[in-house]
Amino acid sequence: MGVTEAGTTDAVTRTLGERPGKVIAVHLNYRSRAAQRGRTPTEASYFLKPSSSLAGDGAVTRPEGTELLAFEGEIALVIGQPARHVRPDEGWAHVGWVTAANDLGLHDLRAADRGSNVRSKGGDGFTPLGLALLPAAGLDPRGLRLRTWLDGAPVQDDTSENLLFDFGHLVADLSRMITLERGDVILTGTPAGASVARPGQVIEVEVTDRTGQRSTGRLRTEVVEGPELSPWGSPARVDDAARADAWGTEPASRPGLGDELRERLANVAVATLSVQLRKRGFEDSSIDGVRPLTPGRKLVGVARTLRFLPFRPDLFAEHGGGYNAQKRAVDGIGAGEVLVMEARRDPTAGTLGDILALRAQVRGAAGVVTDGAVRDAAAVAALELPVYGAGRHPAVLGRRHVPWETDVTIACGGATVAVGDVLVGDDDGVVVIPRALVTEVLEDAERQETEERWITARVAEGAALPDLYPLAGQWRARYDEGAG
Repeated sequence: MGVTEAGTTDAVTRTLGERPGKVIAVHLNYRSRAAQRGRTPTEASYFLKPSSSLAGDGAVTRPEGTELLAFEGEIALVIGQPARHVRPDEGWAHVGWVTAANDLGLHDLRAADRGSNVRSKGGDGFTPLGLALLPAAGLDPRGLRLRTWLDGAPVQDDTSENLLFDFGHLVADLSRMITLERGDVILTGTPAGASVARPGQVIEVEVTDRTGQRSTGRLRTEVVEGPELSPWGSPARVDDAARADAWGTEPASRPGLGDELRERLANVAVATLSVQLRKRGFEDSSIDGVRPLTPGRKLVGVARTLRFLPFRPDLFAEHGGGYNAQKRAVDGIGAGEVLVMEARRDPTAGTLGDILALRAQVRGAAGVVTDGAVRDAAAVAALELPVYGAGRHPAVLGRRHVPWETDVTIACGGATVAVGDVLVGDDDGVVVIPRALVTEVLEDAERQETEERWITARVAEGAALPDLYPLAGQWRARYDEGAG
């Protein structure tokens, strides 16, 4: 499986003089990752990695003929004082050091090992640690920042403040049944942005304190091609589900729009859909005040949401930096989905810029709608991504907003938007269609437009409007009979 370069050892072994006895990893522990996976656990769950998987800076091999070597930047805890039957408020005191980790896994082998991850995540060199161990004393366990780069480009950026289960809880939970010994390692989970690396690519992981003054340094792992797996045992298997899981794309369980429905919606005017929604009592279905950044570009997709709060210095200090809600929302957007932002109709600060717009486009997003402003407007308009906003402004969001939460019901431009609603936009604006009403609203809108095309033809022939628009009397009878 994976092997590191000769002579490379992990930071824990260098510091303690012996290999750790246990390496315990958490399955799912960051809010951003849970949102990406489409599920949020109520209890932590774990798996073991062999201590022989530990490595330091160096190379890791991907066996020839395999495809999905996934990386996961993580914060690793190294136990300093043995722990057994400790309480959550005591757990952090048993942590001696903190370091960076890369929880590597070969998803080609997960079919037979799913859950246990023995072979898929237990290969030699599949747990790089280091470079330095930071003494836990003096560190704020909720103020650690984790960052990961792939070929120099940032792909993960989050903080321990956004853990589902904090460090003290993890130590206490494990110590109910297991004695945690000095040198044992706990891998505390990975945030959104974990993905796949190919031979020739380099992964770097760094952990710092909130100020960035105390750092582990960048743990560097280069992926190299290795020999084929031996033919006995479970073979390497890859399918679309395995690819989606490894690359970090959205779960297939989230309902989307089929190609036929999407195309039909794209061929109906927003004005017509608005009429049909009003007939059903939805008077506030339009997102008021937003216009396409690029006129003539149609938008059709399923809503995901992001909510901003009014700027407040203390809240922005806690929630505005790092892998904040805005970045998590963009990084978690799926194919065919529209990111809808509640910015309180404030057009005096940007809520989307060129880099985040590009990331949404790469993710396959169907568009972005914000009742705030767009910055880097020319660069955003040059993308293929449909973007609707309330204006353009050069300021960053910190001038007016705090990125707060994702995938909650929001108000955007006076319209209520729930996750899963369907949005359709054209040069007239954007409407929100409750998912349960999409089919009937669309069918009636299509009938209305067929009727209006017939009326338009009669007007072009010189007919007067009475009883023609709207259809009534003899004109209605002619239309219903298929005359014309």
